Amino acid sequence: MRELVDAFYRERSIVNHQIASYNDFLKRRLQNIISTTTVGEAGEGEETERGFIYPEIEGFKIKLGKIRVGRPEVKEADGSVRDLFPMEARLRDLDYEAPIWLEFIPIRDGIEYEPEIVRIGELPIMVKSLACNISKEAFEEREGRELTDEEYREFLIKAQEDPLDPGGYFISNGTERVLVTVEDLAPNRVLVEKDTQYGTEIEVAKIFSQKEGYRALTVVEKKRDGILMVSLPTTYGQIPLIVLLKALGMENDEEIMNVMAMEPELEPYVLANIEECTNEYGITNQEEAIAFLGKKFAGGQAREYRIKRVETILDKNLLPHLGDTPADRITKAVFMARMGTRVLELALGLREPDDKDHYANKRLKLAGDLMEDLFRVAFTALCKDIKYQIERVHAKGKEIRISSCVRSDVLTQRLHHAIATGNWVGGRAGISQLLDRTSNLSTISHLRRVTSPLARSQPHFEARDLHSTQWGRLCPNETPEGPNCGLVKNLALTVDISEGYDEKEVEKVLRELGLKEVTKETRGSRVYLNGDLIGIHPNGKELVKQLRDRRRRDLLHHEVNVCYYEDSNDVVINCDSGRLRRPLLVVENGKLLLTKQHLEDLKSGKKKWSDLIREGIVEYLDAEEEENAYIALSEEELTPEHTHMEIDPMCILGVSAGLVPYAEHN
Repeated sequence: MRELVDAFYRERSIVNHQIASYNDFLKRRLQNIISTTTVGEAGEGEETERGFIYPEIEGFKIKLGKIRVGRPEVKEADGSVRDLFPMEARLRDLDYEAPIWLEFIPIRDGIEYEPEIVRIGELPIMVKSLACNISKEAFEEREGRELTDEEYREFLIKAQEDPLDPGGYFISNGTERVLVTVEDLAPNRVLVEKDTQYGTEIEVAKIFSQKEGYRALTVVEKKRDGILMVSLPTTYGQIPLIVLLKALGMENDEEIMNVMAMEPELEPYVLANIEECTNEYGITNQEEAIAFLGKKFAGGQAREYRIKRVETILDKNLLPHLGDTPADRITKAVFMARMGTRVLELALGLREPDDKDHYANKRLKLAGDLMEDLFRVAFTALCKDIKYQIERVHAKGKEIRISSCVRSDVLTQRLHHAIATGNWVGGRAGISQLLDRTSNLSTISHLRRVTSPLARSQPHFEARDLHSTQWGRLCPNETPEGPNCGLVKNLALTVDISEGYDEKEVEKVLRELGLKEVTKETRGSRVYLNGDLIGIHPNGKELVKQLRDRRRRDLLHHEVNVCYYEDSNDVVINCDSGRLRRPLLVVENGKLLLTKQHLEDLKSGKKKWSDLIREGIVEYLDAEEEENAYIALSEEELTPEHTHMEIDPMCILGVSAGLVPYAEHN
């Protein structure tokens, strides 16, 4: 089925993941960052909104409007500005970057004034991305018509570019730099594991809750005596789970029993926890619980301050991905109670500890995600600087002009420095690396590399091992020998990395298919969407079947992956970004849906790869959904039990290993 692999690469370049991710950053995420940034506090009697700068000037605030990224340009010594092409940037040791303009709208006493559009700095541009001067779109824009591939090739040669160069890297001071993909534990997912503390085994549930660049670790653990304790982010020490639930507004003991004791075996444990909370700490309602937490987190302060501090911790630091308003507290209480339930289930042997190396629990951060993290920090620094400059101008009693208060090098320097040195925000080093140009092959391999954030000094044997879920996703052979063995990996031939799809849309579909709210009375399968329990469905197996059916008929986005776990009767649905997925041929009743006609159409160019996805002949599976699949290696092996077939066995190899002749006989 090599024709299919050809069709796959006719539609996407070999470094498609890098370019697509960066384009997503330009089109969507940049504006998101602007709209969610807030600097300073609103005045008295006013609510602090997002997307504003609040200088300490009475009745004055600045609204951040639309952002626009230009095309790369260079300013010559004589002051003239012209388009910059990658080749010139390489030869003259320039930075390949484009100007960014942002609209500032000053608001005085509730009246919006004329918006000012100011150049706030330069953004490093990825070669061959949408904003690049040698992308097909850029040439078409200049020519004012659509170009054929042959014409595009001619234009590239005129611009002194190699038509076969894949792009996907940045040019900083004339050197080509790659942002290497980083593999990380999935955020917003509860992972349970066993841990040893003082020689005894305890059960722990952890979650990295992440929202807009803020990441917080929350841990629930079961002590020896069966009491569940929680460690909250930004605080030290542990507090009983039940106290936290009461502080979050789940005051009624019956309600806590409802949410936590799904299984009858758990009841004695939950009751013991509730009794401990009442007898030991004497806490029965929300006020008492908040007072208790206040003494713990801000002891010796005034009462109002203590209460305010506790409320800030509960709203802003605890599970930020579920929201940051007091209205979200009940959702958080339910979520925390669920974490408690999982810990108890693990302790009683009702569930297995989660496997950290399973690829369903991993997410990849591509160039777009890394640029997003970096830009958010740099932009916040710029806004703080603008606020300071405006306050200075105001103190002198001059008229405020925003354009003169923006020091554009604040943003530019931050972005530059990170790409030039590879030291990223969050203290990670070696994210941006010098592109390996030893040969064409080494370049492509470098652009498809995946690194693990683990320190290489410790012997993590499990993390270095080849995991069964890496089959068809990461190359089993291409990894360095020595200290980095198994920590630096490379993508396999046909992989796709999800860009993320809106949860709300998926939830709508689920409600249509008969999803019910979560209560103790409701029986059925628990349905998790991106790691968060959103409801219960009377028949999980049927729901999964319907969702898959919809996806194959192109009624549901192809990035939505569903999985049904029979032993725990759970339905897991994922639609977040950074999941490593691979395409497989769909099999029904032991027959391939792919026909000879399809292959001929692909060869003649009548059909494209995306048509196969749309018709449900090929579908992308992530590591989680693959747990439900039974995959044949060849057409001869097919039986009625099989659900999928490999596109080609060579797809388990990466680009470099795939070029070794007779690799399977070595």
